[in-house]
Amino acid sequence: MMNYLSFHYYQLFILCWSIIGLGSGLYLLRREAPYGRYSNEQWGPMIDNKTGWILMEATVLVSFLAWLPFGALQWRSPAGVMVGLFLSHYLHRSFVYPLMIRTRGKKMPVIIMLSAVLFNMINGSLLGIWFAVFGHYADNWYSSPAFITGLILFFTGMFINWRSDYYLIHLRQKHDTGYRLPQVGLFKYISSPNLAGEILEWGGYALLTWSLPGLAFFIWTLANLVPRALSNHRWYQAQFPGYPANRKALLPFIW
Repeated sequence: MMNYLSFHYYQLFILCWSIIGLGSGLYLLRREAPYGRYSNEQWGPMIDNKTGWILMEATVLVSFLAWLPFGALQWRSPAGVMVGLFLSHYLHRSFVYPLMIRTRGKKMPVIIMLSAVLFNMINGSLLGIWFAVFGHYADNWYSSPAFITGLILFFTGMFINWRSDYYLIHLRQKHDTGYRLPQVGLFKYISSPNLAGEILEWGGYALLTWSLPGLAFFIWTLANLVPRALSNHRWYQAQFPGYPANRKALLPFIW
């Protein structure tokens, strides 16, 4: 009975959190989040871009790992593989990517960093609790259509995301912090393949875990990245005369 009640409240919290995510996405469709190319000092105190990025992204690792009983975790089990996939993304996102980006002298508002810390703390905790308490998978889950399809989507999205991010990084010369027009790969068809790849990645993760926290994470990914991709598309069109008219925002040939 106690476990049932705990799972009930866990589910209820995830439902409320997902609704908040949808509301946030609708808000961001009308106003750009002030970081990166949209950063400005009107949002209060600023912090170095790389430092802020590491702090906010590493939060998800801390909150996720805090719940996991590492001594009892079977790394070759479906749950263990899922944990490993999550860690592989966020170890790269927290410590490799921010050290590679060329944003010397650029800053982000502290309030944006703190909001991302809260977002990552909650999402990391929900997934950590799932794998620590509720996420039980049979060994034959490896052969399930959800796991196989989700794994393909996850790695495809990760490849697109990393490849696109690295291309954007190397568009800039050393100590160059300006913006250039990307012209290769999926950039020929959409303005933000890096964001499209990350959406695909977490859609795959929600599918392969077949879990409520995985779905909530995907909803929040959409809420953050879809408005960002649309804003980027409008920004490219405004900043670069002759921007390719057939290039879409997020989905090739469609949108």
